[in-house]
Amino acid sequence: MSTQPGVRPDPAFGLLELYDEALPHVYGYLLARCGERSLAEDLTAETFLAAVSAVRKPDAPELSIGWLIGVARHKLADHWRRVEREQRGLRVLEGDPDPVEDPWEVKLDAIRARAALAELGAHHRAALTLRYLDGLPVPEVAAHLGRTVHATEALLVRARNAFRRVYTGEEGRP
Repeated sequence: MSTQPGVRPDPAFGLLELYDEALPHVYGYLLARCGERSLAEDLTAETFLAAVSAVRKPDAPELSIGWLIGVARHKLADHWRRVEREQRGLRVLEGDPDPVEDPWEVKLDAIRARAALAELGAHHRAALTLRYLDGLPVPEVAAHLGRTVHATEALLVRARNAFRRVYTGEEGRP
């Protein structure tokens, strides 16, 4: 592709080169967190559109899959905020003064879950973090941990059971 002197190529072409490699990662990240294919597809499209805008700015970030996952994380958070605003508006219209969940309870649950995760062995903590917090599919978790897929699935079963025991306070009971 030839360019005219003084004409700068569109920086979004760099994103186009990364697109094929990054698409499954971005889509997989979003699908693992929202659980709906159509929503994950919409948010993936929003992610790449936002990335095009960002790379065209003078202080554009360096393109990478990690950066695109960060953009996807923001798009997912924006989606959740929109849904919460809509639900809050519906509750007001319906005359329901009580929110569905107490924000303090949610916060306490998150603190308790973090504490339970911290009590687990490193191999259980790593497997659960990669699978459920990072949303990686089991084969990628296996690759990160240097295990077979079958061994990783078994590890995840044991890790979930250990987490459940610690989280519910069953740890140490006869």
